[in-house]
Amino acid sequence: MATAIHSTLETTETGNSGNYRFALVSLTSLFFMWGFITCLNDILIPHLKAVFSLNYTEAMLIQFCFFGAYFLVSLPAGKLVKKLGYQKGIVTGLIIACIGCLLFYPAAAFATYGLFLGALFVLASGITILQVAANPYVNALGSVETASSRLNLTQAFNALGTTVAPFFGAVLILSVASGALDGLDHAQAEAEVVKLPYLILAAMLGLLALIFAKLNLPKITEHNDTSDTGVVTHNGKTSALQSIHLVLGAIGIFVYVGAEVSIGSFLVSFLGEEQIAGLQEADAAKYITYYWGGAMVGRFVGSVIMQKIPAGTLLAFNACVAATLVLIAMNSSGAVAMWSILAVGLFNSIMFPTIFSLALRDLGPHTSQGSGILCLAIVGGAILPLLQGVLADNMGLQLAFILPVVCYAFIVFYGAKGSRM
Repeated sequence: MATAIHSTLETTETGNSGNYRFALVSLTSLFFMWGFITCLNDILIPHLKAVFSLNYTEAMLIQFCFFGAYFLVSLPAGKLVKKLGYQKGIVTGLIIACIGCLLFYPAAAFATYGLFLGALFVLASGITILQVAANPYVNALGSVETASSRLNLTQAFNALGTTVAPFFGAVLILSVASGALDGLDHAQAEAEVVKLPYLILAAMLGLLALIFAKLNLPKITEHNDTSDTGVVTHNGKTSALQSIHLVLGAIGIFVYVGAEVSIGSFLVSFLGEEQIAGLQEADAAKYITYYWGGAMVGRFVGSVIMQKIPAGTLLAFNACVAATLVLIAMNSSGAVAMWSILAVGLFNSIMFPTIFSLALRDLGPHTSQGSGILCLAIVGGAILPLLQGVLADNMGLQLAFILPVVCYAFIVFYGAKGSRM
C-alpha cells in the first residue's frame, strides 16, 4: 500500500505566524457565536415552557434536540469536513445554522412546538459541523506543544458568548410583552417574540458564512492523505478509534459536558433550597452569571498558564479542585455551599478545549474522524443531566451532585495518565 502524508502548510505571503494569527482572530467569532446560540437555550426553555404549557420533561426536549444533533451529525460531519477541508466545512456549518435560525420564523408563525424543535435540530446540526471543523483547525494552526493553549484562548470567546447571551435573550425574548401583538392568541403572541432574535442571528451567521468563504486562510494539508487502496495508515493505525488517548478523550468529553450541563441545569433549584440560599428563581438566575463568567475568565487565564505548565497536568489539577468544590457544596449549607458550586465554573474553564486537543494529538489523517467522535460524545449533555434528575428525585437535590464528582474523577485520571496512553 502506498500512503503519502503531506505535512506542508500552504500560507499567504505574510508568512506562517502572521497568517495563523489572522486565522485565529477570525475563528474567535465562530466560537463566540456558538457559545451565544447554545446558551440562548436557557432562555428558550422557560419561554416555550410558558408558551405551550409544557411540563419539565417536554421542555427538556429542547436540550435533547440540541445535544442529540451532536450524536447524530458528528460522525457524518467528520467525513464531510475531511472531504471539503476545514474552511469549506466551516462555511457549510454556518449556512446550515443560518437555515436553522430562519426556520424559527415559520415555527413562531404557526406557534407549533414541534416546528421549534425541528428548527433547533437544524441549527444544532450546523453548530456541530462548525465544532467538528473549527476545533481541529485551531489545533493545527501552530505547534503541537501550544495547541491546548490556542484552543483555550478561542474557547474563552465561546464562554464570552455564554456569558452575554442570557442578558440579550432576556431583553429580546423574556421582557417583551405579548400584549403588544394585537389580534393574536396568547401562544401565537408569545411565540412571535422569538422571531426577531433568531432573524438577527440568521443575518449574523449568513454574513459570517460569506466572510469565511472569501477569507484566504491557511490550508492544513498534514491531515490529508492519498492512498492507492483507500485505507489510510498513520503510526500503524487505520482508524482514530485505535488510539487509546482518543477513545479515553471521548469519554472525557462525555462526562465533562454532562457534568457542566448537569450543574448548570440545577443551579437555580440548588440556590432555591432553604438550607443553601433560599432564593427566588429570578434572583437565583442572576448568580448563574458567576458560573459562566468564571468559565470565561478561567479560559483566558488558562491559555496563558498552559504556556508554562503541561496541559494534562493543569487539566488534572482543575478537575481535582472542581470535584472538591462540589463535595463541599454537597456537605455544607448557606454561603459556603452557594459559592462553592458557583466557583466550579472557574475550574471547568479549560477542561473541554484541553481534553479536545489532547485527544486529537498525533492523529494525522485521522484527525477529522477523531474530531467527529469527540463531538459525538457531547451527547453527554443530554444523558447525564437526566440521570442526575433521577438521582435528585430519589436521593435529594444536594446529594445528587455526586454524579459530577464521579465525572471529574475520570477527568483527573485522563489528565494525569489517560491522555498519554
